[in-house]
Amino acid sequence: MSTTSPAPVRYGLDDRPPLRRAIPLGLQHVMVMMASNVTIPVILATAIGASPEDTAFLVQVALLVAGISTLVQTLGIGPVGARLPIVQGTSFGFLVVSIPLAQQYGLAAVFGGALFAGLVQVLFGAVFSRIRRFFPPLVAGIVVLVIGIGLIPTGIQLFAGGAGSEDLGSVRNFGVATFVLVAILVLYRFGRGFVGAAAVLIGIVAGYAVASGLGMVDWGRVGSAAWFSVPQPLQFGLEFPAAALIAMGAMAVATSIETVGDISALTKAGDQRQPTTKEMRGGLMGDGVGTAIAALFSALPNTSFSQNVGLVAFTGVMSRFVVTVGAIFLVLSGFVPKLAMVIAVIPASVIGGAAVVMFGMIISAGISLLTTRPLTQNDLIIIAVSVVVGQGFAWRPEIAANLPENVAALMTSGIVPAAAIAIVLYSMKPAEERLLDVDMPLAGQFAEDQEDDR
Repeated sequence: MSTTSPAPVRYGLDDRPPLRRAIPLGLQHVMVMMASNVTIPVILATAIGASPEDTAFLVQVALLVAGISTLVQTLGIGPVGARLPIVQGTSFGFLVVSIPLAQQYGLAAVFGGALFAGLVQVLFGAVFSRIRRFFPPLVAGIVVLVIGIGLIPTGIQLFAGGAGSEDLGSVRNFGVATFVLVAILVLYRFGRGFVGAAAVLIGIVAGYAVASGLGMVDWGRVGSAAWFSVPQPLQFGLEFPAAALIAMGAMAVATSIETVGDISALTKAGDQRQPTTKEMRGGLMGDGVGTAIAALFSALPNTSFSQNVGLVAFTGVMSRFVVTVGAIFLVLSGFVPKLAMVIAVIPASVIGGAAVVMFGMIISAGISLLTTRPLTQNDLIIIAVSVVVGQGFAWRPEIAANLPENVAALMTSGIVPAAAIAIVLYSMKPAEERLLDVDMPLAGQFAEDQEDDR
């Protein structure tokens, strides 16, 4: 008798599972990134001493805009949107420059700069067909690998209780996180069909219940949250100081490079192929439109969430319909603060148990991209230098302290120096090696890509 467990159910790009399955799978995509979507506006509000009412508003619009931006990516509007299962959310990258801008110029300058950043991202996407040759699987793989490695400290910190936790590293936090991690792995290994595909969601819900029983959940915040509220656009206005335009514009390029890596890893992990030019261009433009919408609603810029790539790689659920269902939940959360608060009070250690798996799968996706074809000695040198320098600045940000503030922010992101070095060194490879890197188009994609490149 065979001891092999049945593989979890998998859904392709355009598959539409029944709602009884799509809803929990969609929630799974939402929950793995909810912590970041809620935490980032809270960090910004705390840094500038915002009132509790303004803090709650920033969280509310962050969820609303994340939902709208995700719908743009999954459904598409004309040339905008990748029409892939991409989850959008508030960007940690922009937080680095938003805090000093808000402290010096006010929130209106942050959102004015964000509107400009959205235009930069749209432009980056519009010209991507002309610069795509600089992002072969080798370069995209390096970007994805650096993203995954850069998330390791965040994942372990969540596992231990999260930034600012009074009991960081406590036995209780480690115990809950380990319970979630083990539950996910066991469900994925032995769960049949849908249970295996929804292992992350089930693990998080089980961990939530355990954490609640241990007194780790602040249900008072849920009780005090409003049932219904309509966010007003331009709550804090828009201003456009030069410093905001420069800082936000530079970070827009950095996050666009990250999105290139995310989309490449997503199609590789979920569909075993490279993204088409249309998908990449639409995804980058979708980033820009989402960021512009965020600025108009007084939310921080949006970008694709790398955690979602890890989830797709882990579960094999590639359906954009599933992510669309999750996006609708985010939109509803933007109008029903009590619903959003139920998710917001999930203890960091519960999310951390899932994050360890998700972030690790991003690293795996990067390795998969890097090994699309056998690596040469030149490839190994490019990988070595790019990753070490990129992560070196990210892990030791103090070495960039004497650089101009905006330059330092880009260098310590890890992604920008790694991508820049990879692109430069790749362009120096012997021509005969670069010719071998040209992607062989998959059936049905060649005509589309040729049309897009005109």
